[in-house]
Amino acid sequence: MLPFSSSSSSSSSSDDAEIIAIGRMIQTRIRQFIRQLRLKNYRKFHENNRKASRNRFYDEYRNRVYSSHLFRRRFRWRQNAFQISQPYSSSSTNRLQVQPLIDSYFQKIQIHRDDTTFDAYVVGKDNAPGIVVLQEWWCVEYQVKNYAVKISQLEPGFKVLIPDLNRGKVALDMAEAHQLLMGLDWQGALKDIEASVNWLKANGSLKVGVTGHGRGGALAIASAVLVPGVDTVVSFYGIPSPAFTDSALAKVPVQVHFGEVDASAGFSFLKKDLEEKLKASSVASEVHVYTGSAYAFMNDVNDDNVHLAWSRFQSWMASYLT
Repeated sequence: MLPFSSSSSSSSSSDDAEIIAIGRMIQTRIRQFIRQLRLKNYRKFHENNRKASRNRFYDEYRNRVYSSHLFRRRFRWRQNAFQISQPYSSSSTNRLQVQPLIDSYFQKIQIHRDDTTFDAYVVGKDNAPGIVVLQEWWCVEYQVKNYAVKISQLEPGFKVLIPDLNRGKVALDMAEAHQLLMGLDWQGALKDIEASVNWLKANGSLKVGVTGHGRGGALAIASAVLVPGVDTVVSFYGIPSPAFTDSALAKVPVQVHFGEVDASAGFSFLKKDLEEKLKASSVASEVHVYTGSAYAFMNDVNDDNVHLAWSRFQSWMASYLT
């Protein structure tokens, strides 16, 4: 038997126990640190979400201030957007409530054409005359949806469809809107419009019109030339490029609305030329120019010219679709 063996064994066991105790203490400290870090990140995440929720309305407009005139015009429109149709007449309704409210009026569908599928939004009476509403360069946001709800409520009642030409993309500032405009497949957009017209006619609408504002207005006029099945078109401050289509070849009645002081390059500066081409065509046409109004004047819901334009729109669509 070795001398001091019992003492050495006892000392070794004591050291092992001390190492284990230290290890457990370190593990406990690490767990506490991780728990505190997770809690801190959790609180920070939700605090950031709350801040983003409070500020997203104002952030959007800070990004959009490329000119004070444009900012004031679009800000005024968004403050008053709920006044366009009956559901938004309450003075207690605020901007953040408008999107969920307007969305609740629509049925979201999918339309197939060729080798692609796109979303569309439908509102209005079944078996009523159909109208395809084409979005501005901001894409499918609640402004175009407000137009659609407004149109669906006009006499005698219409079934309105908004095709999502940009496949879910929505512009948050002018730079992004311009990028989406330049990147649009115009030939593909016309095929989407044709598929939308066919869907409405297959689902109870005997006749279908097409309308739009800005980019949508340009596509609407192009539809009068290139899309079969369209029965009439109303365009607001939009003209397709002469290289894309010749408006003199319009096959269905066309009504057009412009502001007098609108000279927006690429959309409205050829309005006199458009009027002459429509007169030379074999179809009925009207070109209305509104004194004192600029581009996108339909966004100002309290303007007398806006009420007059809606009245003309309603009369034209009712005349050619019913």
